[in-house]
Amino acid sequence: MTLAEPGRPLQAVWRDGLPEPGAGQVLIRVCACGVCRTDLHIVDGELAAEPHPVVPGHEIVGRVVKLGAGVTGPLAVGDRVGVPWLGWTCGVCEHCRAGRENLCDQARFTGWQIAGGYADYAVADARYVFALPAGYSDAEAAPLLCAGLIGWRALAMAGDAKRLGIYGFGAAAHLVAQVARHQGREVYAFTRPGDTVAQDFARSLGAVWAGGSDELPPPADPAAASLPPGWVSSLGGHVELDAALLFAPVGALVPAALKAVRKGGTVVCAGIHMSDIPSFPYGWLWGERSIVSVANLTRRDGDDFLRFAGDHRLEVSATPYPLERANEALDDLRAGRISGAGVLIP
Repeated sequence: MTLAEPGRPLQAVWRDGLPEPGAGQVLIRVCACGVCRTDLHIVDGELAAEPHPVVPGHEIVGRVVKLGAGVTGPLAVGDRVGVPWLGWTCGVCEHCRAGRENLCDQARFTGWQIAGGYADYAVADARYVFALPAGYSDAEAAPLLCAGLIGWRALAMAGDAKRLGIYGFGAAAHLVAQVARHQGREVYAFTRPGDTVAQDFARSLGAVWAGGSDELPPPADPAAASLPPGWVSSLGGHVELDAALLFAPVGALVPAALKAVRKGGTVVCAGIHMSDIPSFPYGWLWGERSIVSVANLTRRDGDDFLRFAGDHRLEVSATPYPLERANEALDDLRAGRISGAGVLIP
């Protein structure tokens, strides 16, 4: 399924033969590919893609069917593997050498500059292919490769925050909420105002409270053990968040989250694209609050998160769509009709 130009529906394209893996690459038969909000940003032209056409999809689960020259163990034909968003880096720049390959200026991304997983077959750099934990079906494993990974990195940015706000309760949020609960954190979920389905979903995954993104956290109980002395503050008796993770690409949520976090708290912007952030009073930032962004992922993030997912079974809500219905899946994601993650099945 290819994007000829932004704003147009994806089109099915049949090719005469399979793609060939080059040196250092592997050919993968795609078994499932997650549908991510970043795919929407590409399809809608919010992330400019060159050249066209583009094959989207960067949450790929499949089986290795051919190894390119120079690819040796541990990869072997028949292995079940996952392919994430970060698909290639130079390996020699200061960012790569410092272990921050996610910031490589020459990086190339799966489903953007590299043909992705909205297809029967995909070619990937063998360095950026992950072994997947057992116990997850192909459809369940696909969202782990971006929704899970970005949520994991965003959660790390929040430090040891005990009370965690999550804005936008979709694919990434439904996974990171479970990780946070495993770590003993309190999760407060903020959804589109009036979206009671998403709020019920959040509570079913362990959120202690769920409400609209236009609301403050709930009133605090001064006798609650998790509240420190002097809990009454600028929120006038409402729970103060230690950190907030923003998965919805809505710039207006940044000042809203700032108002909800305590002094010294952090607002983590986890998307690759966001609408403009409106101006806000400096007082909302003052008190050593901070705003940070998450950029892509590193292979270490992938190894660490997938190991965690293997040790702690996560409940993955995956709605399957046949590959040829990719446009329907994107429309459902755009309209907020998917609870959890959409997954394409070739």
